[in-house]
Amino acid sequence: MSASTRVRLLRGSGVLLILLGIVHLAATPHIATLIRHSASTVAADRLTPPMLLNHILVGLLLFPLGYLTLYAAPYSAAGLAWAQVVVRATALAVATLPVTLLALMGVRYFDAPLFVLGTALVVAAAATLLVAAFSRSRKLSATGSDATTV
Repeated sequence: MSASTRVRLLRGSGVLLILLGIVHLAATPHIATLIRHSASTVAADRLTPPMLLNHILVGLLLFPLGYLTLYAAPYSAAGLAWAQVVVRATALAVATLPVTLLALMGVRYFDAPLFVLGTALVVAAAATLLVAAFSRSRKLSATGSDATTV
């Protein structure tokens, strides 16, 4: 894979992670409403705060994860060790999400549009990250046509 293709894939993955953070935060009030309508008042009062904490925390943490992936992309494609660690650790962490999601939640929530969108974003980010983070860049040509600005 060319260095420029790796950079584009890694940057695209970073954008997908940021979008996933936005979707995650956008879904938060909908889940709180679902809890209030599906549980007793006492149960909803106990369930809503930890759910809000979890959803807001994860949503916000996706922003720096996406940004770090965007930032490290050209350095990773150039072979710098620190950037390889960043994108590979991110790729492995994100790759566990679709598997864990399916194992723990099954398919019963796939009638919710935000859930489907979030799942699609995390699967796309995981697949793209794995391919881009663990492939090697082709050697740069003597003319520099494949060169990536770092």
